Amino acid sequence: MDFAPELLRALVAVKEAGGFTRAAERLHLTQSAVSHQIRRLEEQVGSPLFVRTTRKLALTEDGEEFLRHAKQILQAHAALNRRFQSSALAGSIRFGVPENFLGDQLPLLLSRFARAFPAVRLEASVSVCQDFSARIESGELDLAVAMCRAGETGGTVLRRSRFVWAAAEDFAFPPGSPLPLALSHPPCLCRTVAIEALSGSGVEWHTGFTSANLHGLRAAMLAGLGASIIAYDEIEPGMKVLEPSYGLPPLPDLEFALIWSAGGKTPCALELGRLITDAAKNLGSDVLHRPHPGMAPRPKARADKLV
Repeated sequence: MDFAPELLRALVAVKEAGGFTRAAERLHLTQSAVSHQIRRLEEQVGSPLFVRTTRKLALTEDGEEFLRHAKQILQAHAALNRRFQSSALAGSIRFGVPENFLGDQLPLLLSRFARAFPAVRLEASVSVCQDFSARIESGELDLAVAMCRAGETGGTVLRRSRFVWAAAEDFAFPPGSPLPLALSHPPCLCRTVAIEALSGSGVEWHTGFTSANLHGLRAAMLAGLGASIIAYDEIEPGMKVLEPSYGLPPLPDLEFALIWSAGGKTPCALELGRLITDAAKNLGSDVLHRPHPGMAPRPKARADKLV
């Protein structure tokens, strides 16, 4: 037996509104039309769904059970419409994002956007080396997720963390020997922060490995080819944080922020920006103050998670 969605909506509206008059207002129908829809539904079901008195309107036992199924059907129907409805959005988006922002979730997010808005041409630049802030300022990108030192961007903060010195668990270098570093190519922020921190610290270092992508850097670190700086929440099994006993200088906090070009806030880009912001919230990615084994927790500077 098929139940028309408009009949199911009438049932839900009458229950939630507490009567036929208010349900009719909600559905933009007349009271008699809503009453007729409920009668049709009861005829299909074969039993009363409401108990009517002069002072009260309540669901019968069958009505309570039917309502539960009706809500599930309407929710599924709405999800189906959202998934396959034709989109009015069209155009193009130029988007930049660091490799280490959402990890494996990023391709899924971009695929979801592409399916929802097939008329939108998406051009995504994913890299650990690029300066996305500069590309936004030059107008090369419409929106981007920029990795920066805390407080250096006016964008919407999506994720906070902190830089740490890290290497393989069995990493060691003899005292007095230069520290081998695994670094990306300029203008990578991690490379810049590492070199700036080491300048004037008295720590001798040399570049032991370079890679243009995050996978190569992680592999080199795990193989013991060099230490590097990474976001605190990106420590992987087989890695360790290099403690102050190594004599390495302190590092700043970092943020990932959503930034826009001057004319980048088109309807298409705004929709992608909303998906990115929601994904960051769902990831629960504020790890700035989460203690790591062997590290003393840092005192909290602020309590907010996302801006």
